[in-house]
Amino acid sequence: MTNFTGIVKSIRNIMRQDVGTGSDELRILQLGWMLFLKIFSDKDKELELLQDDYISPIPQGLHWDEWAGDDEGMTGDELLAFVDRKLFPKLANIDLSTGNKRAVLVREVFANNYNYMKSGIHLRQVINHLNGIDFNNSKDKQIFGQIYETFLGELQSAGTLGEFYTPRAITRLLTELTDPKPHEKILDPSCGTGGFLTAALEHLKVKATNLKKRTAIQDSIIGWEYKPLPYLLCNTNLILHDINQPNIRYDDSLARPLTEYREKDRVHIILTNPPFGGVVSNNNENNFPQTYRTKESADLFLILMIHLLKTDGRAAIVLPDGSLTGDGVKQRIRQKLLEDCNLHTIIRLPNSVFQPYASVATNLLFFTKGEATKTIWYYQHQLPEGYKSYSKTKPIQVAEFDNLKKWWRKRKENEQAWKVDIKTIIQSGYNLDIKNPHQPEPEKSYSSVELLGLLHHSFNKSDTLINQISEQLTPYQVGKNE
Repeated sequence: MTNFTGIVKSIRNIMRQDVGTGSDELRILQLGWMLFLKIFSDKDKELELLQDDYISPIPQGLHWDEWAGDDEGMTGDELLAFVDRKLFPKLANIDLSTGNKRAVLVREVFANNYNYMKSGIHLRQVINHLNGIDFNNSKDKQIFGQIYETFLGELQSAGTLGEFYTPRAITRLLTELTDPKPHEKILDPSCGTGGFLTAALEHLKVKATNLKKRTAIQDSIIGWEYKPLPYLLCNTNLILHDINQPNIRYDDSLARPLTEYREKDRVHIILTNPPFGGVVSNNNENNFPQTYRTKESADLFLILMIHLLKTDGRAAIVLPDGSLTGDGVKQRIRQKLLEDCNLHTIIRLPNSVFQPYASVATNLLFFTKGEATKTIWYYQHQLPEGYKSYSKTKPIQVAEFDNLKKWWRKRKENEQAWKVDIKTIIQSGYNLDIKNPHQPEPEKSYSSVELLGLLHHSFNKSDTLINQISEQLTPYQVGKNE
């Protein structure tokens, strides 16, 4: 059996020696395009065997096997010159006139990426390690898929790349509770590296009991992503999961006017962790109705998702606490959500789930379009016993949600679960940031500066009271007290 962990470790060690890939981010970018081309080429060979009329979009001489497959082949300056002056320019300008969707994918990947390695010898060493993986061997592919998930998970600690990765425990939970069916179209409008989409694929494969259903899955997974690296990693991820032509749109989801979407664009299910905390660029807020315009990306994504769902469509999304409260446009957006959809459940998460990338408190929202909200169930997910917070070495685990899944089917109020009627929500200004009534408020902690300020305030108050009492006492009473 192939030692994938050893291969990945060896590749990293080689890249660390190369001056062009001296950081985690650059190593990920480099390995990203190489993995994509290797997996894509291996898939091409499989498709040529299965389909008599299949024609690869990759020009002759540029397939992985043709220039990289021989471990004793090109190396040093010759290899660098080939990759930089021939491979990238030709694949970045690949012929699209045939209408082959796989050609479009190759072009977008190579037009937006680079070869970062500066040593052709190091590059050859990395290539030779990758040649040890056969992506047409189903067992190899399955095991490497698990390694790839680990690789993507490590994006959380690679600077700003962490924004593209949602913990696997979260993607699996939202998918399982939403329960997609093979005929349903599933969209992630900010798909990152494809965590939600691959979770949906794994869920659907169990339900696809015949060829027709398995074929339908190929067309049911849709993603939109506007940054080159996650776009590349997502497509590679989907190809690993047997999607021949990933339907991933390389585009900013907020760049299209809401009025341009038609019924044919709507989907049955949305699973996503939209970007939050960021400011919308290119005046994209103008693509939305005046009453919902805001610079906060998470709030605009919420309006977009409501619009893109079919009637009776289901959504399971991640949102920060900041989207659950606030006045003005934020309140109007929440009001629309509650009037247009049945927001039936909010799962409140500890604020360390997305560490180390983000420490903000987040929530999982589940809603169905077409019926107004009457009651919202809340469920407080707690840290495992002995944990003070999640971390890179102690991430959130799937098994932690076992009690939640049991509660989901037969809902009752308990120390972790409570429900709130819509009247209460409306009276509070559509505030969805409802604390657990069964748990005492945590004691507020203060910094040393805050404590000194409180102490100073206390002394001032004491002085004021003493002066008031002194003014009310007669001189005789004051002297007597003395």
